[in-house]
Formats: sequence, C-alpha cells, structure tokens
Amino acid sequence: MATSTSGSKIESLLGAKAESLLGFKNPKISKDRLHLPSPTFVDDVYSVTDRNVRVLTNLQRMFGHGRLRNTGYLSILPVDQGIEHSAGASFAKNPDYFDGENIVKLAIEGECNAVASTFGVLGSVARKYAHKIPFIVKINHNELLTFPNQANEILFGTVKEAYDMGAAAVGATIYYGSEGADRQIIEISQCFAQAHDLGMATVLWCYLRNNAFKKDKDYHLSSDLTGQANHLGVTIKADIIKQKLAENNGGYEALNIGNSSYGKFDKRIYTELNSDHPIDLCRYQVINCFSGRAGLINSGGASGANDFEEAVATAVINKRAGGTGLISGRKAFQRPMKEGVQLLNAIQDVYLSPEVTVA
Repeated sequence: MATSTSGSKIESLLGAKAESLLGFKNPKISKDRLHLPSPTFVDDVYSVTDRNVRVLTNLQRMFGHGRLRNTGYLSILPVDQGIEHSAGASFAKNPDYFDGENIVKLAIEGECNAVASTFGVLGSVARKYAHKIPFIVKINHNELLTFPNQANEILFGTVKEAYDMGAAAVGATIYYGSEGADRQIIEISQCFAQAHDLGMATVLWCYLRNNAFKKDKDYHLSSDLTGQANHLGVTIKADIIKQKLAENNGGYEALNIGNSSYGKFDKRIYTELNSDHPIDLCRYQVINCFSGRAGLINSGGASGANDFEEAVATAVINKRAGGTGLISGRKAFQRPMKEGVQLLNAIQDVYLSPEVTVA
C-alpha cells in the first residue's frame, strides 16, 4: 500500500476503492507476458516495427512532452465532443470552450503529452500552438443532426490536411459491430497507411456500437468484446489504442444464447485469462493490443459528481493493468480551467507515483 505523500493522496481520492485497487496482487495474466511502458518504449518496441523514422520522431514527440515526458506514459486531452455529443450539450457547463483555443490552452496548462481535437479546433489556432504541444487531429466523427440519430463515423477532412497543420498524429474512431463497420475499417486502414507514409502516428478509438450488445448488461463495455476490438485496431496499425474501461465480461457468451451464433470464443477467456476484478478486465484489453506493443489508453468517461475519484481510479486500473495512460476530456473541460488542470494533474500523479506499480 502507498505510504508517500503522493501515494497517500491517491489513496485518499480512491476512498473505499483503495484496498481493492492498490492491494491487488494476483492477475490472471502475468505482467511478464506484456511489453510494459518504460522511458525507452519508443526505442524498445516501436523502433522494431515498419514505421518510418518520421513516425518514430512524432511518437517520441508525444512521449517526450508534458509532465509525463519520458516515463512511457501518456496524458492526453481529447475534445471532439462539439461534434460527437453536440457543442451545446458539451460546452453549456463551461461556455469558454466554444472557443477552441481554450481547449489547447487547457492541454498546455495541464502539461498533457498531446491535445486531440477536430480539424476546426486545431486548425483555427495551428500557427500559434502546433509547435508548442503535439496535435492529434481527429479525422472522422459521428454527427448528431441526422434524424433519427445514427452511429456512423464519417471523414471530416483529409490526412494531408492534418499533415499540413503540423500534426504529430491522426486519430479516428471505428464503431465495431455497427452497420458501417466494414466501410470504416477499410477507410481508416487507408488513412492510417497514408498517415504513416507522411510520418504521423495513429490513434484509434476502438468503440463498439450495436443495440444487440445491450442485454442484461451493457456489453459495449465487456472485456472480451472490447479486447477483440483492440485486436482489430492494432491489426490495422494503430500505434495507440483508445478504449473505454471494461466494466463487465461475457459478451460473447451472452450473444450466443438460444439459437443465436455470434463470433468465436473460448471458455478460458473467462477463467484462465480473466476475472471480475477491474484490473484483470483491463489487462485483457492490454494483451489484445499485441501484448502491449500498441499502448492502451483508457477514456476518462462522462463528468459527474465524483470526477476526481473516478479519474484517479481509472488511472490506477490502467497503470496497474499495464496500460499506457489516460485520455480524459469531459471531466477536465466541463469545469473552470484551474480545476480542469488540477484534475489532469491528479491523473498524472498516478503515473508518476512509484507506489502505484504494474500488478
């Protein structure tokens, strides 16, 4: 259990969750099977891939920037909610963020490794900030004006536009399981290939979308299905995988009840490789990222009443599972900037704490 000042603060924020998360010692999958974050991760892992020198340079730009620089961990501010969740719904809590410059300022003040946002947001201030913090340009989105709303990620610009903006990386979402998944896989695979050719890194939001995934539980958050989404994401050469933290398991089993037939699975996924502990659920997500060769960053989730506790808990789970960091947006920007910076720093404290170790 943590004993230092920083460790004690983390314990205090975790509250009743502290013992379960910090005291967990027996993961189903040993950390010895993983490529774990380290100060030399770009040299040790990415450098043996087919990525060109410019991609490695931009990966190092991200890993070498901000408060977590040269630790092997990432703290990224993502704000694409103006499109994905509508600007009014996202920024009503803090109208300052209708101005995209404040998004970039928050990432800089919060000492993040990078800022991820839209063509419009980053393009509007690129000449002022692209050389000051690594840009991750999100190239596709699901807009919410079509009636009825649909889950359909479409391109909002080109990879070349992101390159001309000085971006270190491009980001994209694929809604695995949705009607448009095949098109998105082909489309984003091609975009990622072009991004790598131009020397940019690639970050993939590996999300699930299908109403059938909601049964007795919401299996959009199941460890087995999100793990497979991660595996597909690394297959199309995502350098970094963004995934929601797993909250349950058994998606394949639930979808194979009765006369249905869905996917392929092995019972050992639920016994030998996983348990109901959140660190095990997350570790299964990590091992599906080619055993950690692509870094797993978990999303911070919606803003609520216990943002600091939830953000720190997610960071502890991710780090102890062998993940690479957190990409947290709404919890940070839906509050005054000073508080948003404090929340980002609280997340970073977990990755800087020597007492919070990989299980």
